[in-house]
Amino acid sequence: MIFGRSERGKPPVEPVTLKILVAGGFGVGKTTLVAAVSEIRPLRTEEVLTEAGRPVDDVSGVEDKRTTTVAMDFGRITLREDLVLYLFGTPGQERFWFMWDELSEGALGAVVLADTRRLEDSFAAIDYFERRDIPFLVGVNCFEAAARYPAGDVRRALDLDDGVPLLLCDARERESVKEVLVGVVQHAMKYAADRRRRAVTT
Repeated sequence: MIFGRSERGKPPVEPVTLKILVAGGFGVGKTTLVAAVSEIRPLRTEEVLTEAGRPVDDVSGVEDKRTTTVAMDFGRITLREDLVLYLFGTPGQERFWFMWDELSEGALGAVVLADTRRLEDSFAAIDYFERRDIPFLVGVNCFEAAARYPAGDVRRALDLDDGVPLLLCDARERESVKEVLVGVVQHAMKYAADRRRRAVTT
């Protein structure tokens, strides 16, 4: 079905557009994830890592990484005829975290991408969304060189609340990433409905 058209005899559907953040530590695969599913050429703001940045850029575990996002990644995916997601990848390095407040404005929810080789790098993003009451899902990016752990073990290591979904994924694979995005939309919708229900009963 061509986007913007509906079944014969029915008017075109005006899609709902939702903003989703993709956050996580340096080198965890955020740029790769956005590029894997974007139906438009993704906007990237990557710069080459330099010797001058080595004292502040921790590349342990991702020694082959040569570039870093300095502002954001941007992409778009149509999940259904009536639902379009705008994806905003946040910069992973601490010196660019000031961008997060700007990017999170109006976001429905977020994906925190995690790497089991550097799980501690996920805590900042998890803490950020918890403090701002933004619903999020944790996607564990299964790198080829990384050890595989049961989801329950990763959940305990990240000290996640029971209500926070955790999915294993491959940030390079479109279908795998789509599952994560569908998951975060469903979680965010349920989170919003539960919050409205609590507001009515109090």
